[in-house]
Formats: sequence, C-alpha cells, structure tokens
Amino acid sequence: MAHHKEERTYVMVKPDGVQRSLIGEIIKRFEQVGLKLVALKMFVPTAEMIEQHYTLDPEWRRVTGEKTIKGYKDKGLTPPSEDPLEITAKILANLKKYMVSGPVVAMVWKGAHAVKIIRKVVGGTEPLTSDMGTIRGDFVLDSYQMSDTDGRAVRNLVHASGSPAEAEMEISHWFKKEELIDYRLVSEQILYDVNLDGILE
Repeated sequence: MAHHKEERTYVMVKPDGVQRSLIGEIIKRFEQVGLKLVALKMFVPTAEMIEQHYTLDPEWRRVTGEKTIKGYKDKGLTPPSEDPLEITAKILANLKKYMVSGPVVAMVWKGAHAVKIIRKVVGGTEPLTSDMGTIRGDFVLDSYQMSDTDGRAVRNLVHASGSPAEAEMEISHWFKKEELIDYRLVSEQILYDVNLDGILE
C-alpha cells in the first residue's frame, strides 16, 4: 500500500474565486497545512468539459438529485420536483453556465489525507452554513436559498474532490500525466520522516 503522503486531490478555483482575486489566498491555505502543489494551470473550460467532470461518477446524477430533494424537505420546503434526475439536469445546466463564465485555476495537491484535509479547509458546499475559518465560511455569503431564488448555481469559490477515487478520475480528466510534477519539498522531512533526525548540527 502507498504511503499516506502519496495521496493526491483535485482542486479548481471557480470563476468567482478568480474574479474575487482569491487564488493566492486559497493556495496559501493549502500550503500552510503542509500539502504540496504538483500541478497548476489556468484556462476557460468548455460546457462539455464541465459536464464530463460532474458526471465522471455514473451515480452523481442520482445521488445529487436525492440529496437536493432531502435538503429541501429537511428545511420544510417543497422540492421543485420529486424526480432526482430532473433536479440534477437543472443543477448541471446552472453549473455549466457558472463554470464557463470565466477563467478557472485547476490544481493537483499531494500529501497525507489530501482529500479530507482540503475538504476541511474549503468548508461545506453551502457558504452560509460553512464554518468560519474555512475558505467558504470566510469569503462567501451565498446560500442555496439565494441561488435557488435566482435560478443559478451556488457561488462557492472552489471545487475539491470528495474521495481519493473521485480525485484520481478528476485529475486524469483535467491533466495529462506529464503535467504532474514529482519533486521533494524540504518541509516533507519534518512532516513525514519517522525520527526527525539530521536537524541538529
């Protein structure tokens, strides 16, 4: 089994994150926690690339639709439809419109528990209910209620892979193998060496 420090995850700064000049702040938070940036590029995605991204997992449409219906009911609201696939079709249309509206920054981060650590730093999907101290909790005031009222995707600055398996699918969707760089950071000795030897002269 590969060492935990080999885990990789995919992160995308969405168009609103780029427009809000938060790229550096977002990168800084991942670096501060000890993760290593191994790939980075900026581009304007196509609607087709975005649709492929969100449907890499064949279960995404069903699961997202069911979660959305449950979210409405938990708040005592009536969902716009009882059909998960009908709901997801609308979500996907809104996501495509949002994600192609301007440049995005795609990144691959590597390190121990990279997927969970980045999800923790980024915060929950809905900015309104994200904890302070997280990227979404600190920098966004959007909510599902507001995005639903306006008929658009929730603006939450960043996409981050939900699991190691999802991360690997997303990395290979957005990056060629040769775009990922293998290198060593000096700080990795402090983070991962078993005995911390070689510090004192």
